[in-house]
Amino acid sequence: MLDSMERRSLLILTTKTDRAFQKRYCARLWEEATESVVGSIALPGLDEPVALRIQYLRGTAVTIPSEAGCSPQPIASITGHSLKTVTVILDHHLARTKALADQTNFDWENSPRTEFANHLQTATPTPKASKGKTYI
Repeated sequence: MLDSMERRSLLILTTKTDRAFQKRYCARLWEEATESVVGSIALPGLDEPVALRIQYLRGTAVTIPSEAGCSPQPIASITGHSLKTVTVILDHHLARTKALADQTNFDWENSPRTEFANHLQTATPTPKASKGKTYI
């Protein structure tokens, strides 16, 4: 969807003047949108509907690219967050799952960047030359 749109900024969410969203502006737009479209949402196991909060959208906008394999630096560049804020959001929202750990280990072990280090750890040691006279 974004590929077909005119790119006017490095940021995805911008104001009409191509500036980054400020907290107050974004909160106002979010309230207007959720009130007119959703209002609140019923979740299984809860008796009362839950109001959607802007923090849920922010957490989702950061965690989905992370789960897709993006590191915090590119996530911060497209969401407009600082690197520290992205890290805090990921720390709070990202589930620590065995699948995520297994994928991270697989990526690390099979990365060309770590090939040399892996080779050093798994290579058969070469015998050291003996001290003194060598007999043939």
